[in-house]
Formats: sequence, structure tokens, C-alpha cells
Amino acid sequence: MNPTPVDIDLSVFAPYLVRTRWFGGKGRTFEVTSVQRLGQLGDGAPRVDVLLVELVYADGACETELYQVPLAYYEHPEHRIDHAFVGWWEDPDHGWVHAYDALHDRDAMALWLQAFGRADERPGDDAGLTFRTLPGHDLDLTAVGSLFSGEQSNSSVLFGEDSVLKLFRKITPGANPDITTHDALTRADSPDVAHLYGWVEAGDTHLGMLQQFLRTATDGWDLALTSVRNLYSEPELSASDAGGDFSGESGRLGDTLREVHALLREHFDTGTGTARATADAMHVRLDAALVAAPALAPHEAALRAVFDELGDLGELAVQRIHGDLHLGQTLRTSTGWKIVDFEGEPAKTLEERLLPDSPWRDVAGMLRSFDYAAHAVDRPDGVGDDATGTDRGAEWVELNQTSFLRAYAGGDLTAEQRTIVTAYTADKAVYETVYETRNRPTWVEIPLSAVARIGAA
Repeated sequence: MNPTPVDIDLSVFAPYLVRTRWFGGKGRTFEVTSVQRLGQLGDGAPRVDVLLVELVYADGACETELYQVPLAYYEHPEHRIDHAFVGWWEDPDHGWVHAYDALHDRDAMALWLQAFGRADERPGDDAGLTFRTLPGHDLDLTAVGSLFSGEQSNSSVLFGEDSVLKLFRKITPGANPDITTHDALTRADSPDVAHLYGWVEAGDTHLGMLQQFLRTATDGWDLALTSVRNLYSEPELSASDAGGDFSGESGRLGDTLREVHALLREHFDTGTGTARATADAMHVRLDAALVAAPALAPHEAALRAVFDELGDLGELAVQRIHGDLHLGQTLRTSTGWKIVDFEGEPAKTLEERLLPDSPWRDVAGMLRSFDYAAHAVDRPDGVGDDATGTDRGAEWVELNQTSFLRAYAGGDLTAEQRTIVTAYTADKAVYETVYETRNRPTWVEIPLSAVARIGAA
């Protein structure tokens, strides 16, 4: 990545960043320290600058972050996208320009689609940007782009019913695992992911990816919540008999994850790590968590016992995994489950996200997601407040966790597998307790109750 400096008033970026959903520094004091150009698209109206905005937090951490902010330039105001207005200034080559976040402008987004369409003919010919495509799909270059509104950390544009472009907002130099993992799974013709059509990069840094649009897809989290609501609406029936029974889908999801993990073992490095080192890392995370979330203190001894039991196992098999798996990272289509978003845990560095890890970490993430689904419906901002909800919700969780685990493992877990998954689930619940303490205190009882159950068991 070799960005070039641009002459833009840096003060215009901070007010826009804090208005966006994808900016990760809300509530923190920061300063934009530089803006550089990664590449350009188009030479008419609009003309697009793909910019890299660097900022430094001023809250004592001296932490630096990089954000991708593509700007669409117009000579005159474009009131149809006033909500995406960033600023206006005098450009030395083009005079006065009005700048808008290009992801909100369908005319600007057409430039990305056109660049993918000519990628095979002239890769790297878009002023610093390189567009790459995989064989096997003819893009619909006439499709009109529309921005998804619900995303938190990236921005995705749907092109008709053909493809989806996801541009990474927070940029880390290097290869993004969402692209490298999808590349391998697509070349292996996996039916369990949305196939990768191509990607855009600047130097060795990935900026975004173009994928198959799953027209019949429904979010896995939404399906699980619907199941829980249906369960609570039929109080006379058990979780396995009610119309909200989800266990069949949970089993199919376990099958899907098993198949994806098997392909990842074939196409990426595998190895072993010591169980003791893994357990020690969990202990260290617990040390920090006890400071951030004092409510964990009564459960410290039980948690450490679970981690120590893991540490006695010897070696653990490690491989490329998803790294941040939960129901919200799954889609149910007419042909089965799809797993999406292989970027890994956002809080980790790129180097950490690329390290091989135990596949049981993904399993634990899904187990915790089932627990969240059963409790989320009962939150004050959720749906339903049935007095029997707690017990029936626990029944729903156990039914779906068991179905998922048996499908993934191909039967009942061995004693060693149970020890591993219990430790990873405890580690995940500790992380969640810290997160909820800091961000959603009214939700902290969800992971904290799970911690208590792990200790009791």
C-alpha cells in the first residue's frame, strides 16, 4: 500500500466520522492526523477519491486507526445524498468540489462494478487500485447499487440480485482473512458460503470484496429469535413440541460448520498448540476481566478450575477458523445454511486473527449465541415477558445446543471434547461479561448467568 498525500482540510472528517455507524471510536477524543489517497475511479461526474484517513486517539492510549473513506466529488450540490455530505473545498485541479461518501451514491458505486468488469483486461489500471476477479461468474454490469443500512463495522452495496460489494471501513495493512478464506472456499466450490467473485486492493492491502448475493437468505439470529417467540406464545408445549422448535436447524448448522472446518483444514496450515498455553491465555484474560467486571469475582475459582482442566490435556489441534462465529454470522437459504464474515474477532489485531486456533472456539461462540437468543427476547427492548420464560428459555437453549453439538461432533462428545468446549465457552462468557459491563449493563446477567452455570457444573 503506497498512498499519496492529498491537500484536504483535515477538520472536515471528524464530524462526519462520528455520524457514521461504522466508526469504532464513538465517545473517544481523537484527532485526524493525515488523509492520503489510495486510488481514484472515474474522470467525470462523479469522480471518486478512495482515501485513507488516519486518526490518533487523545485519551492516553496513543492509539492509531486507519479508515477507508471513498469520496464522490461533484461540482454542484447533490441534494439527493445530503445525508452523506462530508464537506466542500477548492481542489487545485478541479476547482470547487462538493464531497459525499461515495457508498451512498449509486452513480459512484457503478464505477466499482465497472472496474470489476474490466479487471481481467487491465488489472491495476485504476490509479492505485487493483481489481481482481475469480473465474466462473459473469457479472451483471448493468445492476444498480444500493447501500445496506444495518451494518456496524463495514459498508455493503447490493448490485441488483447479482452481487454484493463489502468495503472494509477500518483498514489494517495486509491480507484480510475474510477474502483469503472465502477465496479458498470458493475455489473448493463449498456450498456453505457465499462465493467470492473478486476483490479490490491497494498494494498488498485488501480494501473490499465482491460476493454472490444470496437472494433467499434469512439471518440466522432473526430465525432463532422467531423460534423463541413462538415457543413463548405456546406455554402449554415443550420446546421440542412447540411451533418454535429450532433443533433441526441447529443440527443442520452443526453439519455446516463441520464441513467448513474440514475444508479449512485442507487449504490452510494446521498444527498443534499446547493446551497449557491456551489455558494460561484464558487465565490472563480472566485476570483483566476481574478488574473490568468485578461481578465475576464470586466465580473466579470455578473458572480457573475449568481452565486448569483444559491445561492438563496436552496438545490441541489448531487450524484456520472463523474466529467470531455466532448466529448473526449465518444465513439460512433455500439450499441450506451459509456462514459469512470470516474477518475474525474485531478487537484482535490482523496478526492475531490470522493465527491458527482450535475449531472449538467457533463451536463455543455458537453455543453462547443460542443462550443469547433465548434471553434477548425477554429483554426490556425485546418481545414477550412470559413469567415462565426463564425455564422454557433454558429448555430451548439446551435442546439447540445439544442438537448443534451432536451434529458437529458426529455424536456425543468425548470427555476430552467436553473439557475443551467447556473451557472455550467459559472464556467466551467472561469476554461477554466484560463487554456488557462496559456497553450494555442491563444485559450483563446473560453471560454472568452462564458463568455461574459453568461453575456449578
